[in-house]
Amino acid sequence: MRLTRRGVAVLVGSVAAYLLGELAGYAFFRALGGLGLGALVAATVLTVRQPQVSVQRDLSPDRVERGRPALATLRVRNTGGRWQPAFAAHDSAGAARQQVRIRRLGPDSEATYRYELPTSRRGRIEVGPLTLERRDPLGLARNRLATGETATLWVHPKRHATRTVVAGRPRHHHVGRTADDSLRGSADVRDVRPYVVGDEVRHLHWKATARTGQLMVRDFVDPDQPRLTVLLDTRTDPLPAATFEEGVEVVASILFAASMAGHRCRLLTSAGADVAAPGGALASRQFLDELCVAEQSDERSGLLPRALTTGASSGGAIVVVTGVRGTAADLAPLLVRYSSVTVLGLGPVHGVAPILGARVILAADAAEALQQWSGVIG
Repeated sequence: MRLTRRGVAVLVGSVAAYLLGELAGYAFFRALGGLGLGALVAATVLTVRQPQVSVQRDLSPDRVERGRPALATLRVRNTGGRWQPAFAAHDSAGAARQQVRIRRLGPDSEATYRYELPTSRRGRIEVGPLTLERRDPLGLARNRLATGETATLWVHPKRHATRTVVAGRPRHHHVGRTADDSLRGSADVRDVRPYVVGDEVRHLHWKATARTGQLMVRDFVDPDQPRLTVLLDTRTDPLPAATFEEGVEVVASILFAASMAGHRCRLLTSAGADVAAPGGALASRQFLDELCVAEQSDERSGLLPRALTTGASSGGAIVVVTGVRGTAADLAPLLVRYSSVTVLGLGPVHGVAPILGARVILAADAAEALQQWSGVIG
């Protein structure tokens, strides 16, 4: 328990008034000082006891698209055998503060409260810790108790309706090539090769073994599957802060559509982030979580991260999201590493213009860029 600023002021004023009344012989000032001190004693009695309750906070949902509603549900239960006077619960969500007035609770009773959380900005928001506070009616003293655990609210970038890259799904080894990272274990036989220690015995090819005189095994692989790589330019020079948010929405929309379509996707940023995942709902959430914390960097690095200029080619299609002032020279290494290169430039200029064998789409915002993207790939 501690005095508030008002309580400290009343304490100082009451002592001063009482001393003035004693020194000057005025009974009024002595009475005024006594009233102030009595109010402080009453405030102390009312707030000295902390709330004896259990509090549980749940977020619904804990992942939400920017601008969509997200609620926190607060369940307060009186665990004691006495009535609990009313108090206030203070919760924080990033820089925002929320106050909930908890009504008087009877023995072994429970009350539920709901309040909205801020979702106007993209990001990872820490919710909590929760603080229970009891004050006297005059606001002279307070008693605070921190309780509960912190929770995380993921505010995903806003998504726009769009189409994904159209690509075939070869089912047999003779239909198409296999990538360097093809998954093992399919029913497609790619080759028959000599046995090495560690190979599955069930894959022995007895006819080839009898013909060659040495153990031969079937080599099963998956053919090349549709895959999409998206590169987000995080440099501050090509993309101002407001335009960068539009770029994040473009990346989120494309990756979400591709992942939900079952395509293998990869997200890279100029700052060095690298996330790859197979298709599906879990993969789409992984990409959206990564985009929640994507930030711009003032480092004067190039557009392409090291992962795109070294190592074996990943194949498939790549989409580069940058500003309209992006240079064509930055894209040259991509033309020999990917079968399809698309550049989405965001800024005041719009239109479609092919350059250096890459498809270039220039648009003012995310909605226009994705509209053109859907028309081009359709």
